[in-house]
Amino acid sequence: MTLATLSLITPKSNAAAMGTSTIVPKIPPPHLNGTDHRQRCLTQLRSKATSLEKYIFLSGLKERDANLFYEFLLANMFELIPILYTPTVGDACSNYSHIWRRPEGLYVSLEHKGRIRDVLRTWPAGIASHISVVTDGSRILGLGDLGANGLPISIGKLDLYIAGAGLRPTSTLPICLDLGTNTERFLKDPLYIGLRRSRPNIAEMDAFMDEFMEAMTDVFPKILVQFEDFSTDNAFRYLDRYRHRYQCFNDDIQGTGAVVLSGFINAARLSSAASGLPLSEHKILFFGAGSAGIGVAKQLMSFFRLQGMSEEEAKDRIYTVDSKGLITADRDGLQEHKKFFARTDYSGPSLTKLVDIINYVQPTALLGLSTLRNAFSEDVVRLMSNLNKRPIIFPLSNPVSLSEVDFLDAVNWTNGQVIFASGSPYPPMLHNGVNLEPGQGNNMYIFPGIGLGTILSGAKHVTDDMVTQAAMALSAALEDEEVRVGLVYPRLVRIREISARIACAVIRQAQDEGVDRNILLRSLKDDVLIEYVKSKMWSPPAYYAATRM
Repeated sequence: MTLATLSLITPKSNAAAMGTSTIVPKIPPPHLNGTDHRQRCLTQLRSKATSLEKYIFLSGLKERDANLFYEFLLANMFELIPILYTPTVGDACSNYSHIWRRPEGLYVSLEHKGRIRDVLRTWPAGIASHISVVTDGSRILGLGDLGANGLPISIGKLDLYIAGAGLRPTSTLPICLDLGTNTERFLKDPLYIGLRRSRPNIAEMDAFMDEFMEAMTDVFPKILVQFEDFSTDNAFRYLDRYRHRYQCFNDDIQGTGAVVLSGFINAARLSSAASGLPLSEHKILFFGAGSAGIGVAKQLMSFFRLQGMSEEEAKDRIYTVDSKGLITADRDGLQEHKKFFARTDYSGPSLTKLVDIINYVQPTALLGLSTLRNAFSEDVVRLMSNLNKRPIIFPLSNPVSLSEVDFLDAVNWTNGQVIFASGSPYPPMLHNGVNLEPGQGNNMYIFPGIGLGTILSGAKHVTDDMVTQAAMALSAALEDEEVRVGLVYPRLVRIREISARIACAVIRQAQDEGVDRNILLRSLKDDVLIEYVKSKMWSPPAYYAATRM
């Protein structure tokens, strides 16, 4: 008789007398298989009163049964993604020190300096780790410096890698760099789980990051690092510092840029079809000039380059606005990352009001990455509608509570003519008898495919053209019916098919630039390559069986 068997028949009093704790049997009810446990989970999820409680429930489900969790996620993507990622992940991060239940990722602290390799070696998957999302919690969504509370951002992004591109869960590594926080309320919170000090200066931060990146490559030789939600200056700084030395990219800068480029390509075609305006004549006004705003603006230069324009001509079609107004080169104390798009062709009085700026620029597209709720007022939206038969308005700030304009208002204020895409999800709406579906510029469309293609190709670096080709593949992924109803993004239900196409585009571009190390893929024809990519996508066993019945 085994110990496990003995524990099931030993009376509690005898077990205590033997000095052992009672072992609760973990044998399911004999007729459980006759019920739909996935539906049971969905019922339990929907019984939770708040989105944060739903997040906690899903986190517990993943710990209890990871295969069931991912099967559940793949079968209910529309309902679960807004809980696991934006907008609910913002609440999870803000409250993480208070809802923490168990270790879910890896913390690398400033106090680990000098022994970061030892800390990384504690991760159980070891060299099987292929993808890591790394945040320092300094700019979580539009919520600011959340410090060590930022870990759910990394966890959520990796769940989307698994769901969207089929990366194996055991190959993922969520990391939060615990470098202190400048947010006083966390430093005073007795439950705060992070380092209680202010953030390091540049020299101390650089030394830490250099050791961290070198250690990551040593301990995890095949790792791809995705930087996530670093403060604006550091986001650009560390992307530039490491992009040619390690396998890494920044999703806020490059991923957001690629997904917006893809949506803008399709939106510009719709707008030009209505107005007759040549694609090369579009003008884009960016409201928000942080890391995401400038990163997206740089990526959208590719749209104009595709029309045969030079880099300078492409840059001239883009205008940027921050909290002080239209960004011009003669402004005192202009931050370095804002200088690229600073206008040199305006010498009048400072333009500080968005309506005045729109009247001056006459843009065809207004993109928001400001995290300023309702910044696109009724006057702003109606002016865009007066200037354009089909205005392109993309309020891209996350979460919904920070969106520049809601879908309902944008539709009503343009009489249903707006071409709309947001950062967070909005439901469809009926307007004058027509069902209108909002686009969502969700980075989930892009980064899983970029990651999968980079890993499969063995690319030494993630190049700008690899990111651009990912955007082109996404823009071309619309099906005929999606084109017919005027969508700018394909429906998310096809995410794995979309990710496979993007991964193939990334692999081919890596090959064209000679940065690929998996040279065996070079000989595969396109139809064979996409089947190869799909074959590398992991699925939970129950889901795999169900989709092939």
